[in-house]
Amino acid sequence: MTETNHLMELNLKSFSFRLPLLKFIQFWRIIVLGLTGMFSFTTLVVGAILKPKHIVIVTSDDQGWIQAGCYGHPFLKTPHLDAMAANGLRFERFYANAPVCSPTRAGILTGRSNNRTGVLEHGYNLNLEEKTFVQALRKAGFATGHFGKWHLNGIRGPGVPILKDDPYHPGKYGFSHWMTSTNFIDYHPLLSEMGRFDQTKGDASEVIVDRALAFIENAVKVQKPSLSVIWYGAPHSPWIASESDRAPFAHLPIAEQHHYGELVAMDRSIGALRGGLRKLGIEDDTLIWFSSDNGGLRKNFGENAVGPLRGGKKELWEGGLRVPCIIEWPAVINKAVVKTPCSTLDIAPTIIDLLDLPGDSLVAPVDGESVSPIFLGAEMPERRSIPIAMWDKGAWIDHEFKFVRDGKAEYLFNLKEDSREQQNLSKSQPKQHAKMRKQLDRFLNSIKDSQEGKDYPNGLNTPRRDVQWRDHPEYADHLDLFTESLKSSQVP
Repeated sequence: MTETNHLMELNLKSFSFRLPLLKFIQFWRIIVLGLTGMFSFTTLVVGAILKPKHIVIVTSDDQGWIQAGCYGHPFLKTPHLDAMAANGLRFERFYANAPVCSPTRAGILTGRSNNRTGVLEHGYNLNLEEKTFVQALRKAGFATGHFGKWHLNGIRGPGVPILKDDPYHPGKYGFSHWMTSTNFIDYHPLLSEMGRFDQTKGDASEVIVDRALAFIENAVKVQKPSLSVIWYGAPHSPWIASESDRAPFAHLPIAEQHHYGELVAMDRSIGALRGGLRKLGIEDDTLIWFSSDNGGLRKNFGENAVGPLRGGKKELWEGGLRVPCIIEWPAVINKAVVKTPCSTLDIAPTIIDLLDLPGDSLVAPVDGESVSPIFLGAEMPERRSIPIAMWDKGAWIDHEFKFVRDGKAEYLFNLKEDSREQQNLSKSQPKQHAKMRKQLDRFLNSIKDSQEGKDYPNGLNTPRRDVQWRDHPEYADHLDLFTESLKSSQVP
């Protein structure tokens, strides 16, 4: 054995027990390259313990599974999302943990089913007793910023600024800086920067990315790692796009022109985000995780929203849950198409794993899991099932099999053979049906304990809020301003 190889062996033994799964696999992968003389040993060690210095979580609003060029849309062009996919991971089966927006956002932040966290419906507020991965990163020294739609403070209606004293503003969940709206936003959004109203100009997607880049730039200047959560209002209704962004869709009805025009502007903002990271010289060190908050609007736009998938938003069929997902991290990830089913519940535990943060950073039980091995090109044939709970419905996704309970009706599908969910296998495969039914029941029963506050050391003390902002007394002094701002947001 050469001196260099002996040193590598000793270092492997001293490092491996301290490295989480991703770093351990990365270490072995780089060791192989080192043994072939491709890199120096110093490079190997640095590569083995690599962590993202900057993280950007990007979530679109009502974007269907097929609504990106890299997912095969027949006419929508998304060159910047396509470029991300060409340089990273594109997931074939990535699921929102709920078929509507607020519940999925709760799942993203906590790694837990929305029904555990208090967000049983869109517009509900997130329990203050929850732990978010944002809080964990802030504790670890990250600057943490939220930009765009919030919709976790129990305020319904079109997006307006979150008030400074709102008991459920983003700062309560770990964000050191926030430039935020209660709900979806369109053109010229009136936003709340830490409670101060800011009348912006331009397409909302581009506005919030611009603010996020300024936040990231400041973090770079002070040599601080950063987390930016960018939650678009696009392409949620009402659809408002500029004439130039609508032009490629002039052959479509006017509502569709605006809908797809919003996606064009959103994609352009993705380009601005990636370009901004390159300008700052941090693109290699930045992990971008893009996905949608729920399935597409089949009832409005048919298969041009969800492709051949059954159903759409507000439904537990594939069209309501399966969403586009692309992850880019140039320093670590190579281009690949991921076949393993994953979900928004995996975002929080994956980031906790990547950064070696404490195991109790999230409230238990955590329903997602770290998918960090996928970042290095490995599929996860042994990954846990993906649980879904919403209203009186539930679903259990176990690789190719999917069990759905819709009220009293139950369905079993083999998605590998039947992606359109047309053949209910409950009678022809009774053992598989019984197995997955039992698994779903166990999951739903555990949620009952969560809703009773048993997951929290001091019980559940967060009051439920679910009110239109126009009816909330604290918004009374701002009704005229907010109403006028919403009118102006409808005109590009």
